[in-house]
Amino acid sequence: MYKVLLESHSGFRYVVLILLITALLVSYTGWFGGRNYTANTRRLNLFAMVSAHIQFLLGLILYFVSPLVNFNMGVSMKDATLRYWTVEHIVIMLIAIALITIGHSKSKKITPTAAKHRTIAIFYSLAFIIIIVGIIMSQRPLIDFMQ
Repeated sequence: MYKVLLESHSGFRYVVLILLITALLVSYTGWFGGRNYTANTRRLNLFAMVSAHIQFLLGLILYFVSPLVNFNMGVSMKDATLRYWTVEHIVIMLIAIALITIGHSKSKKITPTAAKHRTIAIFYSLAFIIIIVGIIMSQRPLIDFMQ
């Protein structure tokens, strides 16, 4: 079960990253290019958020079956690898998911088109940076098709 969850979690990150990058491109071009915030824009932002939530749920399940997670915090805090997978990774990704969710929620309540795009651009950008930093901190390749 662990191997299947790990492969799913590792592979699904590409879906999340592609959707986030696409949402960011659309939001920045909408914000600076004066484009309308359409129903398709809203759907793209929603799909990016939902994919990030699915990824987080996969990661949460993986968290409880992973041999890299040790719930003995005295042991985990002394080992950099255990500390990263037990504490740091989940906190980093939770912050990213919260930013995506807040950004999406705020954008729904705003009326002006440019403000909707700006809100998504800011919150999704912060989340994207945090996700990239979290992946880099794991010392695993950002892009690795030969897993």
